[in-house]
Amino acid sequence: MATKVLVPLLGEGVEEVTVTKWLKQEGDAIQELEPLLEVNTDKVDTEIPAPASGTVLKILAQEGAPARVGEVLAVIGRPGESTEAAAQPAPPRKAQTKQVAQADSLAEPLSSSAARQVGFVSPVVARMAAEHGVDLSMIQGTGLNGRITKNDVLAFVQTGPKPASMGAGTQTGGARPAVGDRLIKHTTIRRQIAEHMVLSQETSPHVLSVMEVDMSRVAAHRDSNKAPFEQKGIKLTFTAYFIAAIAAALKAHPLANSSWSEAGVLVHGAINIGMATSLGEDGLIVPVIKGADNLSLLEVARSVNDLASRARARKLQPDEVRGGTFTLTNHGIGGSLFAMPIINQPQCAILGTGAIQKRVVAVTDAAGSDAFAIRPMVYLSLVFDHRILDGASADAFLMNVKQALESWT
Repeated sequence: MATKVLVPLLGEGVEEVTVTKWLKQEGDAIQELEPLLEVNTDKVDTEIPAPASGTVLKILAQEGAPARVGEVLAVIGRPGESTEAAAQPAPPRKAQTKQVAQADSLAEPLSSSAARQVGFVSPVVARMAAEHGVDLSMIQGTGLNGRITKNDVLAFVQTGPKPASMGAGTQTGGARPAVGDRLIKHTTIRRQIAEHMVLSQETSPHVLSVMEVDMSRVAAHRDSNKAPFEQKGIKLTFTAYFIAAIAAALKAHPLANSSWSEAGVLVHGAINIGMATSLGEDGLIVPVIKGADNLSLLEVARSVNDLASRARARKLQPDEVRGGTFTLTNHGIGGSLFAMPIINQPQCAILGTGAIQKRVVAVTDAAGSDAFAIRPMVYLSLVFDHRILDGASADAFLMNVKQALESWT
């Protein structure tokens, strides 16, 4: 009997994946547990192994197409065996159906009539539709089997409904190519970054506040502790200090550790700090340090090392990029002094750290006398959601981060 290859549950809250690459084609032989395809969720690539040995009889999901948990991706069996019964869509799991109906605890649920008209809708799509007041029955889906995707909702919000004849790859606007131009096709990660950034700018009123920090005490502490940390196999970076200072400030200012919802501001009990990690030309990913306020500096540094190295090696698990309540981005790694990062939705704020530079600054000694001195200085750029924080509360949070770094012992 032919065996169905289904989309597995890759983590809590993961309802949909994108098929990125088939490692086998129809007619190829495959062994049980041999990698069959790669899928992507939240910018994390995962290999799906074959559940049985045999021949790939039929591939049902195309590369670049979305597929929900429990959906049939392919059929494996004996050559010549019928695939008709195995290729039938699997019924949705009970828990999943409930989640789809409810969409999300922070989004308005779809009405039953709307659900009948548009079919399966992921919680992310339902939340986006609720936030923008979009009637999903007006959108022509370009996903698998006509499903409405996040890109469809964004396109509808920005340009109105797509003509029914358009496919997912149809050009709908933007610059037209000229002689000598070169088209670089969007990767799955690049598309996800693009839609998330556009959604964030449309969702939150972004406000920027910048403060300058003297990193002398942190630099001295790091210099005296680099060797002991290295003996334990841990590289002590400035990132660990920034995360520890942010965690302390979030504990003192819990409103900065929150998300907006129409029912009210949701203040998160856990402090889970994401750290934006570059993947080179492929973009970036944000692994999350869970419970950062409960970790020592050594434990934070260990987590930074581990998550960053596995992120660049494409070995993160989907759960490791979920659940963040605040984000740190180190744009200074390329020499930038300060920037205006975009909030990682649905979080309240994001903190950018610039390059640490030795500069001449005015300092005041214990007697009150002023003098010039050379100090390692850094700009901290806090971008916050003005629906949640006002200038005074945001500056109080940022001042707390500054004081934690400047008084490090």
